[in-house]
Amino acid sequence: MKFLVRIFSLLPLRVLYLLADCFIYPLAYYIVRYRRRLVRLNLLNSFPDKTPKEITALEKKYYHHLSDVIVEIIYGYRISEEEMRKRVHFINGEEAARMAQQYGGNMLMLGHIGNWEWMAEVSHYMEQFGIESTHVYRKQKSQSTNDLMLYMRRRRGGNYCDKNLILRTMVQNRHHDAPQSYGMISDQKPSAHGEHYQTVFLNQLTPFLNGTEVLSKKFGYPVYFFHIRQVARGYYESEFHLISEHPADTPDGYITGQYARLLEENILECPELWLWSHNRWRINTK
Repeated sequence: MKFLVRIFSLLPLRVLYLLADCFIYPLAYYIVRYRRRLVRLNLLNSFPDKTPKEITALEKKYYHHLSDVIVEIIYGYRISEEEMRKRVHFINGEEAARMAQQYGGNMLMLGHIGNWEWMAEVSHYMEQFGIESTHVYRKQKSQSTNDLMLYMRRRRGGNYCDKNLILRTMVQNRHHDAPQSYGMISDQKPSAHGEHYQTVFLNQLTPFLNGTEVLSKKFGYPVYFFHIRQVARGYYESEFHLISEHPADTPDGYITGQYARLLEENILECPELWLWSHNRWRINTK
């Protein structure tokens, strides 16, 4: 797989987008029908007021965007730092950096919106303020796929930590001279037996991971939400929204609840940018 990614990454992005439009999208949507049943059910439950025609239109937009994300991730294998800075822009990051310097770290919560892989570029952004970044990830089942994704992610800078090792890593990082910033994609479904927070999200009772809230209270790190927008094809901006400067002073569930609310607002702004093919609500379907 790495060989194929390396070869296709040599193509200009406009050619890769042509490949996404003419091959990946029709293959995924019409032929393979990749998780079509799941995506349709997620959309129907999330938008009960939309007509069947509107749901189908949104569904197709989603698969077009997913095709774009696939080729953008491939292109990211070789993209230069200069070009990436043009394609990913951060808003209000100076305040988040100041908070990290003041409290020794910060927590950045985001969802699978836009091109979430490219959001790891925040590592290079934080470096200019003398802040080290660590991104928490869930290990892939395939070791080769996991190694490839880590290779491409590390090109964006920062360190990467398996979610099962994050507490130990944060304890160790407290001894570093540089402030720490932790990136947490927090819209994945919790494990069946783990602790979680429940709230109504997209018209459905939804469990959320609460690990970021627990860790922010333990270490006293301010928490921010990444509001991600697509400003043009292949161009994104992410705005930092403060959830809490003093997590330990907030009631249980507040931080996770605010994250869910902000994430929902982000999704409703442009629904096709979210990862609808994720089995978010444990629907028993293929």
